[in-house]
Amino acid sequence: MQAPAAGGVSAPRGNGRTIRLPQGATLTDFAEKIGANPASLVAIMMHLGKMVTATQSVDTDDLQLLGAELDFDVQVVSPEDEDRALLESFDIEYGEDEGDEGNLQSRPPVVTVMGHVDHGKTKLLDAIRNANVVAGEAGGITQHIGAYQVETVVDGEDRKITFIDTPGHEAFSAMRARGADTTDLVVLVVAADDGVKPQTTEAIDHATAAGVPIVVAVNKIDKEGADPQRVRAQLTEYGLVAEEFGGTTQFVDVSAREGLNIDGLLESIVLTADAELELVANPDMPAQGSAIEAHLDKGRGAVATVLVQRGTLRVGDSIVCGVAHGRVRAMHDENGNLVEEAEPSRPVLVLGLTAVPGAGDNFLVVDDDRVARQIADKRTARKRNAELLKSRKSSSLEELFKDLERGERDELLLILKGDVSGSVEALEDSLLKIDVGDEVSLRVIRRGVGAITQNDVNLSLASEGAVIIGFNVRPERNAQEMADREGVDIRYYSVIYQAIEEVEAALKGMLKPEFEEAQLGTAEVREIFKVPRIGNVAGSMVTSGVIQRNAKARIVRDGVVVSDNLTVSSLRRFKDDATEVREGFECGIGVGYNDIKLGDTIECFEMREKPRD
Repeated sequence: MQAPAAGGVSAPRGNGRTIRLPQGATLTDFAEKIGANPASLVAIMMHLGKMVTATQSVDTDDLQLLGAELDFDVQVVSPEDEDRALLESFDIEYGEDEGDEGNLQSRPPVVTVMGHVDHGKTKLLDAIRNANVVAGEAGGITQHIGAYQVETVVDGEDRKITFIDTPGHEAFSAMRARGADTTDLVVLVVAADDGVKPQTTEAIDHATAAGVPIVVAVNKIDKEGADPQRVRAQLTEYGLVAEEFGGTTQFVDVSAREGLNIDGLLESIVLTADAELELVANPDMPAQGSAIEAHLDKGRGAVATVLVQRGTLRVGDSIVCGVAHGRVRAMHDENGNLVEEAEPSRPVLVLGLTAVPGAGDNFLVVDDDRVARQIADKRTARKRNAELLKSRKSSSLEELFKDLERGERDELLLILKGDVSGSVEALEDSLLKIDVGDEVSLRVIRRGVGAITQNDVNLSLASEGAVIIGFNVRPERNAQEMADREGVDIRYYSVIYQAIEEVEAALKGMLKPEFEEAQLGTAEVREIFKVPRIGNVAGSMVTSGVIQRNAKARIVRDGVVVSDNLTVSSLRRFKDDATEVREGFECGIGVGYNDIKLGDTIECFEMREKPRD
């Protein structure tokens, strides 16, 4: 039924009916749901004080405002629920359902190595897998996530363990959090000569939140000043009580540099996993799991490190991972060897994806390439709508007028591109934590992996000045030429702290200057002279500081300000004009205020810009 809405525009009435819309939906999407003309919804939004086009992404509040106006109960579906509904429409179940118990088989534990920066996590993994990944890291800090599977012997039985290496600096807390979410067990590395540090406690918090057991590797026991017992005592305060102290946590003293007791650490991991966890998975179902890391390789295209969590992934499978899809062309293990299939808890490098997935994106095997492409296309459209919603300018007329009145930007927009998705996620997380108050804000309108493209430059232009940050990447030639031509700001970094510092400096530079009053001097009014065409002039004695011509002034009478926002328009010593008069000298002061009385005090001051911290 058509009924007049705001401003007399006709539109169907909902009578309380519920409609579900995805985040970033347009007025065209809304109109399709209710069988209306999109133009009528544009008109209604204008009457509601919102300037929105039919194809523009609309935020949740505005969608619900429009729904209330037309008597619809608008429910904006979360990305997770929308994705679940999308998979259900293809009869695909993603989750914990692994079939009958008879199909379940034991699988290796997935272990995340965590700890404070410089406590030796990477060196420990080097010792475990005999591969050096430290040499290529900028600043000697692990900035990417890798996954590796190693073999050991426990009680005469061959056992496998999968390791996920998460970086240790505080800037990578988002990556560490994801590592804890995909893991079965955490190895907490603490240096015997350094003890518990901020990232140590942060790692404990992540592991505790994920509900996973912890094995403590007390590293650097070969160094002078090493005190493993002090580490055990410190960690009791955080609920990690060593077995020798009557607790349940296994502590293993190791030296990554000397390769001491590495076998003992692997054995403790296996024993803890056997005692506290029941690690089983169904290898006979279509594979599902998570992307641990992904990047764009010049020769091989999109490359993703995936961890199979259930099922078996095989070469030739059609997979979809986030917004990427494709057929598995080849799989490599951590040593670069080709493998034909990957069972649960097996990390492999997958080739054949059409795009770079995000770190932490779920992957699943589907029936054929067509289904994979349809799912990926719908996810891509949803992601694009979300980006458009982020980059959109003020939508209400009031906000538009305020922006015009202010005449300046109070928000820094960023486009992040990096070599691997884990680094981009960590950089975004760190940048969003920068706090310079409520006056200015920071918004990431796009993040991605690979070279900076013309699309990125176009988005910067569309958003009127977003800064593009390249982390270990460079622009394509056409993109660089376009950026130079259009004046788009592109910044390049290889170490994360430098990016954080410069963005923080940029945000502080956008702050309106703060001024504070600096008193110059005071003068006491002792005579009052009437001067034609000027008015009253105060014959005064400068009692402190200096009185300056053109400085700000106020009149104080008996401790009360009687007139403010005045200016010293004339200043004379006898018959001569003066630019300033110092303490102890007499002068004539004109401030454009006639109600001056004997005994008044003239305060002279200036406003100085206050330096920010």
